[in-house]
Amino acid sequence: MKRALLRLAVVLLSGSLWAAGQSGGPAAVKPPAEKPGAPAGWLGPAAIAAAEDGRTLFIAGAAAGQVAVFDVAQAKVLRHFRLPARPSGLAVNGQRLYVTCAAPESRVCEVDLATGTISAETRTGHTALDPVLSPDRKTLYFCLKFNNQVAVWDTASRRETRRIEVGREPVSVAPTHDGKWLLVAHHLPSGPANAPVVAATVGVVDLELGRMAAELRLPNGSSLAREVRISPDGHYAALAHNLAHFQVPTTQVERGWMNTSALTLLDVDGRRILATVLLDDVDRGAANPWAVAWSGEGRRLFVTHAGTHEVSTIDFPALLGKLAQRPAQGAGEPATTTDDLSFLAECRERVKLAGRGPRAMAVAGERAYVAGYFSDTLETLETGPPPAAPWTSLPGPPARLSPDQAADSQESPPGTTCAASPASQLRQGEALFNDATICFQGWQSCASCHSEDARVDGLNWDLLNDGLGNPKNTKSLLLAHKTPPAMSMGVRISAEEAVRAGLRHILFAVPSEEVAVPLDVWLKSLTPMPSPSAATGGLSAAAERGRALFNRPGIGCASCHKPGLFTDLQSYDVGTAGPTDQGALEFDTPSLVEVWRTAPYLHDGSAATLRDVLTARNRSQRHGRTSRLSEQELSDLVEYLLSL
Repeated sequence: MKRALLRLAVVLLSGSLWAAGQSGGPAAVKPPAEKPGAPAGWLGPAAIAAAEDGRTLFIAGAAAGQVAVFDVAQAKVLRHFRLPARPSGLAVNGQRLYVTCAAPESRVCEVDLATGTISAETRTGHTALDPVLSPDRKTLYFCLKFNNQVAVWDTASRRETRRIEVGREPVSVAPTHDGKWLLVAHHLPSGPANAPVVAATVGVVDLELGRMAAELRLPNGSSLAREVRISPDGHYAALAHNLAHFQVPTTQVERGWMNTSALTLLDVDGRRILATVLLDDVDRGAANPWAVAWSGEGRRLFVTHAGTHEVSTIDFPALLGKLAQRPAQGAGEPATTTDDLSFLAECRERVKLAGRGPRAMAVAGERAYVAGYFSDTLETLETGPPPAAPWTSLPGPPARLSPDQAADSQESPPGTTCAASPASQLRQGEALFNDATICFQGWQSCASCHSEDARVDGLNWDLLNDGLGNPKNTKSLLLAHKTPPAMSMGVRISAEEAVRAGLRHILFAVPSEEVAVPLDVWLKSLTPMPSPSAATGGLSAAAERGRALFNRPGIGCASCHKPGLFTDLQSYDVGTAGPTDQGALEFDTPSLVEVWRTAPYLHDGSAATLRDVLTARNRSQRHGRTSRLSEQELSDLVEYLLSL
């Protein structure tokens, strides 16, 4: 059933507004005195939080390192204020705004909204994300993505009181209404990629005990999990994630053959998965589901599609009604809907946005606000009863904010301005990497397998690059242009060639230099992220011992993984070929830079950990002579590798 929606497109101004902005009013936030000003370029909205009265929105500008204060009535940005690092999440508590700032050594900032100053700042772990207040507002929970932890922060004492160990790469949390449990969305699967089932999980944390009580496994192929949010009545939770069909050769993309976009519903009271439904249509993908929000009364569920620049608005009671009609799968078993691309047809509408890359969404009153990461736009959807007239767009397509944003406007689609400035090409390349509209029918983008930062999804894929029947683990694209050849078997002589082959064989698009060149430019700009083991500088004593072992000639690690790029750019038969490998069995020596975050390992993802690489998957001693190392020496060597 289609419902008419009012959409209001508004530009988030990125130029300096400090002198022109109006003062006064409790919602008008002033920048800290020592860091005045507003962003001169791209804002990059990554999170939105609404004031309790719904009159003001706070928008985290990850690209600018600032938060914009948006007045709903005036439909304009009043202020920007700077943060010590990239703002990654927001939570409002009366006159206090909590901001997580993601970095190897992240910060949690408390902003006094009456004065517009940072009233408290706490250093914390690696890549803080998604701050969420407890029901009694006494506690702030947030993810430490690369520490695999959730932090607990006391709002009264303004300090971190505890960290809870969780699964791989937590990216979103949601406390239950009774304050007893915390749901945790894990971005990537754990374990080997050649296992029968490879899937990310949702953690269930017992907050009284301060530990994980359960991990709920998502359907096979689930990866790149994003936001998890609990319904207003507290009974349901919704999680957006990718659902890959990695078990089949990638000969097409139609009907979700390679990737589909999924929404998993959880029964909060029973702490179990209720169902997973597909957000795509039969002939049109809805790539890269990201943000999730509920209307105030819980009758509507919203999901953004960051790859196809849309929002799905779902009639939630109608969805529950359809799920109730599904055949029983057994006691406690989730409904099987992951093969039905038409399941949501009668209870969902896909709304095309004017902006690009919707990664942030918030509901205030009867409106849902959606921010475009690559277009610096804010758009609204009515959450109440549909208006009599069809939706309208005011004042029209987003305006061009500066010369290097031309590719982000609706009038100038990506790929039309590759001769622009280097800064423009960087932004355009990142946008294209995440843009599924360049793929046939919008089923996937480059980010659908490499995440938004061009790393990994933890899955094996049988790509057409090296023939059918050769599943290979997804490789990080960091330093790909500096470490030819490309692909595990070196079938592409360079990353430039691999980019163009990927457009043809994975996105099923006609390769265009207007698309490929900015992709190359952006990928070349990627830099390594410090490991959690070395985020604050220096190696541990164990890692120092491991470095000596790594460089010992008798062990041989450094002979192929030469310090610097940690590869000699050669291919070898290292004795890891499996039954599905064909042809020449020499594999490209991978760079070990950022190896701490690229599990599972080896060309077939058969090693879940680096210790497995050195032991169970090195019985022939062809990639390091490690069989005679003691347990302590193995631990030291792994510690060094995890610091790279």
